Amino acid sequence: MTEKRILFTGGGTAGHVIVNLALIPYYQEQGWEIDYIGSKTGIERKLIEKLQGVTYYPISTGKLRRYASVENIKDPFKVLKGTLQAVNIIRKRKPKLIFSKGGFVSVPVLLASKLTAVPAVIHESDYTPGLANKIAMPFAKKVLATFPETMKYLPKKKSEYVGAVIRDELFQGNKERGLAISGLDKQKPVLLIMGGSGGSQKINETVRQSLPELLSNFQIIHICGEGKVDSTVNQQGYVQFEYVHDELKDIFAASDFILSRAGANAIFEFLALRKPMLLIPLSRQASRGDQIVNARSFAQKRYARVLEEEALTVDTLVQELEQLREQAPIMVDTMREYRTEEARERVIAILEDVSK
Repeated sequence: MTEKRILFTGGGTAGHVIVNLALIPYYQEQGWEIDYIGSKTGIERKLIEKLQGVTYYPISTGKLRRYASVENIKDPFKVLKGTLQAVNIIRKRKPKLIFSKGGFVSVPVLLASKLTAVPAVIHESDYTPGLANKIAMPFAKKVLATFPETMKYLPKKKSEYVGAVIRDELFQGNKERGLAISGLDKQKPVLLIMGGSGGSQKINETVRQSLPELLSNFQIIHICGEGKVDSTVNQQGYVQFEYVHDELKDIFAASDFILSRAGANAIFEFLALRKPMLLIPLSRQASRGDQIVNARSFAQKRYARVLEEEALTVDTLVQELEQLREQAPIMVDTMREYRTEEARERVIAILEDVSK
């Protein structure tokens, strides 16, 4: 077994990759060989394959649906195929340990970890565990939580609260560079709008309808999602991007406020950067409701304001952003009490201990 080889997994959304992206540079610096198992077409492939020194292995995977579908009949066979593929990869590469961020692609990998006796650690970002992690937890040696409240949903003997693991690069952004990338200036505060890795049609439409009111108080950077830029909207102080990757740290530095979905990894990054935020969580009709719980937790701690998607209109959006602007100084003071520096180091220490 190679002394310094680690396997990462996780995907389906950017949130199931971000923590891996925060940990990979450390293991690269320490001279570890790094492998990644993901799906054939998921966003994790786009994010990971561009990294130098990381070998990406795509496997077959099903989708863990909570609704009736003909595809549900095929999925167990896809998961079985993916498990066999993962077993072969693990036996060939012989990693010392496996770190999983969840998502449906992680289930075959965690099954394979059990079959090959390679220790695995799961990191759960959301307030309540996702279905993939619930299925995979019995096969993991350790389960880590981002929210302290999550501990009541996890197996007590092998779970630990570690907090949010934040990418170091996000603290290296440059405001002037971010404004230059966006073509904006320092005359008005900048509102960054994000609808999750896939974008949100409803948020996009409501924002564009609200531009006459919003642009009187803000300049706006709008990350719309792939294929969702509206080229017919061309107003001073409003700029659209499909997706931002390498420039994101500079965009964050240039932003004074954020309107976003409530994916756990994203909102903890906003918290670490002390950005006042308005959260519009995915509705229960489109999800298991995890973002709603995430957002409410942040609202209770006075890190954010929350606007339910069902209540999203031009009027409510404008009103909530005005409230956000007024409450921002208090929010920032509250955010200063939150510390994230130790989370990454604690996760690395746990992984070192598990791999012994």
